[in-house]
Order: sequence, then C-alpha cells, then structure tokens
Amino acid sequence: MEIYIGSDHAGYKLKQAVKKHLEKRDVKIIDLGSFNGEESVDYPDIAREVVEKVLEYPGTFGIMICGTGQGSAMMANRHKGIRAALCTNEYLAEMARKHNHANMLCLGERNTEEDLALKIVDKFLDTPIDTDERHKRRVAKLDV
Repeated sequence: MEIYIGSDHAGYKLKQAVKKHLEKRDVKIIDLGSFNGEESVDYPDIAREVVEKVLEYPGTFGIMICGTGQGSAMMANRHKGIRAALCTNEYLAEMARKHNHANMLCLGERNTEEDLALKIVDKFLDTPIDTDERHKRRVAKLDV
C-alpha cells in the first residue's frame, strides 16, 4: 500500500502522528509537505500535490490534513478522479470507502483528536469498496 500524505502548518502535528502510525502498519508513505509546523503554508498547494500523485499512480491513497480538513477536501474534489472524504468519525470513513470508493481522506487537526484520527485512518484503509452495481453506477456519476 502506498499513501501520499500532506498537511499545511495547522495539520502538521497530526500528520506526524499519522505517519508514525502508518509506519507501524508497514505502509509506504510519501510526505509531500509541509515539513514543519512553524511556517505558514497554503493548504490548496499541498492538497494539489497529493491529488496529482494519487491521479498519477492509480491504486494509491491520499491523506491530507489541515486545520479542519474542509478546505483540503474542497480543493481535492475539484479534480476528476479524486473522491476525497472529510471524515470526523469511523462510520464516515467506512462509508466513504465502501459506498463512495473514496481514494483520499481529509482530516482536521483542530476538530479531531489524535486517537480518533488514527482510528479513522485505519477504518478508511481497511474498508474494501463495495462493488455492487448500484455503488459503481453512483460513483461513475461523480466524474462527469
């Protein structure tokens, strides 16, 4: 499994915790920035980099963390082929993968405690997509 991960300065601390967690899962992680929590960076720039890699390498996942996760999700979902889900609990992560075939997870450091965020990441990565025809049909309508 290969994951492209990014954050702005507001999501840097949680990104570091997620990376450490993923390393224990033996996941290949490619960090696209920010590389410190001190210097202000714009989340759309980092989110775009994560999006570009996920689109370039089908079958990979993206994780983007900013203050709330909302701006990153908005930026990511402007790109055909990206299905970014802002998840604040495990159920949303499960359904985003299972029914919506999400390939990118967005989290907010300011609104999601670290322990919960790690559970959300696990649920997102461990949930297989539902290949029932109705879900495939609906997902196909997202990329028009």
